[in-house]
Amino acid sequence: MKLTGHLRILVACLFGIAAPLFAATASAEGISLSELGNTLQIDETGISLSGVSSGAFMAQQFHVAHSSNVAGVGIVAGGPYDCASGSYFWSPFDFTGLYAALHVCSATGAFGVFNGPPDVTYSVDATREAGEAGTIDDPAHLETDRVWLFSGANDDRIPREVLESVEAYYAAFLSPDSIAFETHPAANHAMITDDFGNSCEADGTPYINDCDFDAAKALLQHTHGPAPLAPKAPESEVSATTAFDQTEFFDQDDKSVSMHALGHIHVPESCAAGASCRLHVAFHGCQQSQDVIGDAFYRGAGYNEVAESNNIIVLYPQTTAWSDSFFFGYRENPRGCWDWWGYSGDDFSRRAGKQIQAVARMINALTGKQLLPLD
Repeated sequence: MKLTGHLRILVACLFGIAAPLFAATASAEGISLSELGNTLQIDETGISLSGVSSGAFMAQQFHVAHSSNVAGVGIVAGGPYDCASGSYFWSPFDFTGLYAALHVCSATGAFGVFNGPPDVTYSVDATREAGEAGTIDDPAHLETDRVWLFSGANDDRIPREVLESVEAYYAAFLSPDSIAFETHPAANHAMITDDFGNSCEADGTPYINDCDFDAAKALLQHTHGPAPLAPKAPESEVSATTAFDQTEFFDQDDKSVSMHALGHIHVPESCAAGASCRLHVAFHGCQQSQDVIGDAFYRGAGYNEVAESNNIIVLYPQTTAWSDSFFFGYRENPRGCWDWWGYSGDDFSRRAGKQIQAVARMINALTGKQLLPLD
């Protein structure tokens, strides 16, 4: 379908993409993750994930793609597997290909219209079909995993019904006792902490809100439970977070990967000294990369204090905004989101997905072996 110039501008406005064009321009200046991995002892059975917003969608699809090597996942304001690929009543009239993503899996499109909830049956069937095709791990591996979900009552971008669909999705594969669903009466669309960020009801940068509730601690407790975790380490005793070179894990010439040159990693002092440690991957949300909010996510989201006292290494991979088209940037990534709707390619939710492969390579580098397949 060909669009006139005026219609192109209208589409841009309707989908909220009247944003500057960005590309990954930062140079790699961090340490080598592969060299760091040579000094660490990582418990391969203790790998977990979490994310907020687009990072929650990424954590969820990474979990499904690599379920044989992931023990649990925490999802703060995210949706079920391959949600954006679903077909709904209005989908045939959608020339953008984003109807499901913007209006069913979320309410982030024009005027906040929400026509959800997502079709759980579609996500379950898509998982089983991909498992049979071998493009993700056999979903039978999900059976022993642990899942933690969070929804804020003031979150109009990812309504509670979307999180309920995630709960129903996982209930098709694992015991309901392994799923925890936390809600908060005041929380908005953000990573939720007990002492850092905006007010609990706020909606805006850095999308980290102080709700007197420690989401990072709660999700780490559940995904690494049921044995109780040790109390958080005092901030004064928390090791510094270190930048690492992400460019060795993806093709820098492929801008659609939309990943930053630098990522960050928190290695507790005990882990640096040779203790056996678990690994947690924390995915930031849209407009939460270091280009936008600096160190607010990897310093203030609440993970490091819990990780320090519990021998948990926290990996913070980073995206960057990417758009080569002024009028059609909404199909790309002008807000620096993780890919959960396909801007990097059709395999975005499977093991062959460019971002999933990049993070899998990071995990392999840290463990020192080809733990996660890269097909």
